[in-house]
Amino acid sequence: MESLLDYFPHLSDIQKQQFAQLQELYKDWNLKINVVSRKDIDELYLRHVLHSLGIAKIVQFQPKAKILDVGTGGGFPGIPLAILFPETHFHLVDSIGKKIKVVEEVSRGLDLQNVKITNARVETLSGQYDFIISRAVAQMDTFVHWVDKRVAKKSIHNLKNGILYLKGGDLTEELSSFPKATIFPLQDYFSEAFFETKSVVHLPLKYKG
Repeated sequence: MESLLDYFPHLSDIQKQQFAQLQELYKDWNLKINVVSRKDIDELYLRHVLHSLGIAKIVQFQPKAKILDVGTGGGFPGIPLAILFPETHFHLVDSIGKKIKVVEEVSRGLDLQNVKITNARVETLSGQYDFIISRAVAQMDTFVHWVDKRVAKKSIHNLKNGILYLKGGDLTEELSSFPKATIFPLQDYFSEAFFETKSVVHLPLKYKG
């Protein structure tokens, strides 16, 4: 939690309280429905919260922007970003019902008013979003196929609308088919060793009606 405050020093009192609640909420719910490994629960703020907020180092989501979190699992990266950007709309989606149950309870415990949660496969959704975010749920070509028609036409951010993907390791081969992708190494923003191999990949996608 201390490192979180170091990297994001301008949090409101409500945001600080919500971030502080995360550990207890996830510990409690993880005992009932295992969505985070025991080791990761002990390092929740580093491995999940701060990692999720790496996206916020790349782009500041605008009020009323719409963000789709695909394969949110236990609520990452969507829940930490929803705390950080309370005026941005987040739609968290996962096909596994027990994971969505945890996300719903954590969101309720934090009283997040800007989060919508759906138990579904992303291919079944309708509507468009400014950005589609995720933490390495599939290879990039598969992910692009899943979300191809979910990107909004009008861009309201400095970055073009598209995918913001938290990925690890050497991405050269995986991104070879995507020359417009930009890799943002998280070690440029966070000093912890955990982030040495972690990146945010931005892939702009054109609107398809």
